[in-house]
Amino acid sequence: MENVILKKEGNIGVLTISRPCALNALDFKTLVELDKVLDELEGDESLYVLIITGDGEKSFVAGADISQMKDMNPIQARNFSILGNKVFKKIENLRIPTIAAVNGYALGGGCELALACDIRIACEGAKFGQPEVGLGITPGFGGTQRLTRIVGLAKAKELIFTGEIIDANEALRIGLVNKIVKKEELMEAALKLARKIASNAPIAVMLAKSSINKGYQMDIDTAVMYETEVFSQCFSTEDQKDAMIAFLEKRKVEKFKNR
Repeated sequence: MENVILKKEGNIGVLTISRPCALNALDFKTLVELDKVLDELEGDESLYVLIITGDGEKSFVAGADISQMKDMNPIQARNFSILGNKVFKKIENLRIPTIAAVNGYALGGGCELALACDIRIACEGAKFGQPEVGLGITPGFGGTQRLTRIVGLAKAKELIFTGEIIDANEALRIGLVNKIVKKEELMEAALKLARKIASNAPIAVMLAKSSINKGYQMDIDTAVMYETEVFSQCFSTEDQKDAMIAFLEKRKVEKFKNR
């Protein structure tokens, strides 16, 4: 892997997009590397949370690589979009929660990468936007869909139609990010949140993510039926038994077993 770095801190993974010479822009090679890493992470039961961030001081991911896109024909562009959507769908559906630690520019494909994560924490200088229309294209890695679901139809249309770039405060106001912290505190804030998530029963967290994501696409009657199935599955785990016994005994579970 040249453009993707994965480090592990206990049960937490930190995945860094590293193309600092191009402000971490996503080219075909980087997306392929991301795809492979995500496949590995999906099968790693020792990981409970994944943080995704960008290398360097300026950029989370500045977008898709325009130098690679400028000469694409429609078929090549379609294949590029298919690959990007495949990778971001894997992030969205990864069995463990994902946190985007947005350390700078999150534009175009970078904003779409952040949108694919479950939670977004931004530093004070972060910038967000879908400026594709200014380049004669539309968002191609899920931006027209996930942005709408997160900030609402009217605001998503405004941001995409104008190509406006917004700061972290506006992103927080419209619900695009969960929290803003100082740049020097970003990774520690992301790790603190990740540790808090990882301290809970991993299977329960995984099933809760599945229930939220899948239920959001269903009608309410089907969704609550799915929630019932997920809820009942928890009662087949050792973690559920241990946690409820500990609660009744007025003590805390020291560490969940993930089974």
